[in-house]
Amino acid sequence: METAYQQQALLSANGVELVIALYDGAIRFLYRAIQCVDEGDELGRRIAVKRALDIVMYLQARLRTDIGGKPAAALADFYAAMFTMTLEASRLASRQQFTEVIGCLRNVREAWLVVARDPEAQQLLPRELRSQAERYAKHPSASAPAHPCDDGEALPTRWSA
Repeated sequence: METAYQQQALLSANGVELVIALYDGAIRFLYRAIQCVDEGDELGRRIAVKRALDIVMYLQARLRTDIGGKPAAALADFYAAMFTMTLEASRLASRQQFTEVIGCLRNVREAWLVVARDPEAQQLLPRELRSQAERYAKHPSASAPAHPCDDGEALPTRWSA
């Protein structure tokens, strides 16, 4: 169950921090799958695996290979491998294989953590991976709008009452 603190932390997080949170979630669900293997809970294992796979698929779907080039393509391959390895670990109900997937995810999570802590890397992030405050920080004369789609300018519309 999320606390108000966790909800606020996610609301103020930038894209890299959200990616790290997604990795944390996938790892947490894989640990749950291991627990279910140990307990012989097949349904629980399947539910935990599905949630972990949902996260991996989301991460893969959000990749922009047109912008990210080779690193994005490498991540796409990584996510495909994690998907396959997780399915195989679940099929065999293998604690060892789940642990291997967790290790791989942790390694890449650590790389994202390095990016999150590096101010120079933060400057190179695409706009969609920045928090709302960071997106508007480059324009000191403009304050952050109340809504992410509202930039303060009236939009043309064909709608009339």
